[in-house]
Amino acid sequence: MSAITTNISINTATLPVMERFYTIQGEGFHQGRAAYFIRLGGCDVGCVWCDVKDSWDASKHPQLPITELVADAARNPGRIAVITGGEPLLHNLDALTKALHKAGFHTHMETSGSSPLSGSWDWITLSPKKFKAPLPEVCKAAHELKVVVYNKTDFAWAEKYAALAGKHCKLYLQPEWERSAEMTPLIIDYIKDNPQWELSLQIHKYIQVP
Repeated sequence: MSAITTNISINTATLPVMERFYTIQGEGFHQGRAAYFIRLGGCDVGCVWCDVKDSWDASKHPQLPITELVADAARNPGRIAVITGGEPLLHNLDALTKALHKAGFHTHMETSGSSPLSGSWDWITLSPKKFKAPLPEVCKAAHELKVVVYNKTDFAWAEKYAALAGKHCKLYLQPEWERSAEMTPLIIDYIKDNPQWELSLQIHKYIQVP
């Protein structure tokens, strides 16, 4: 699938939006902070354990104006905007991040890194997937590497991409939700032996918020 582009004009650009909501960030370095999430439609990675498979087909979701997205986000007091998916980098995100910055937001993105980088980002969370590997440019740009641990072989996968990330990149291991009872003890033992890594838990699922 080729990258989906959008008009670069802030006033006319649209993006396919599955959902948008104000909540707290449940994972990684910014866990617990208020954030406005914009989940874009479209994904060509196809993780078998994906919990938002409805996001995969961009054509199923309405094209919303960037001006509307930013205005809705600005109605909330928090000033972190998290762009997620799907795979957000299937879209050109230059206009969206420009508009969010103009409105006073810090721009965060959650991506598999498998498509070319666009947009201006204050924080990039890279979550590499075996189904479609991340591009080197995204690995280097990432502020945070978050590896979902589904089985024991994922620890070697995590180390592979830690070696490709920048030296200041934060490193997180996160149990796949349906296998968390089995994987979390293994992650804890791994972190105790490899303290450069930290544990990420999907706390939004434990406290039942979006």
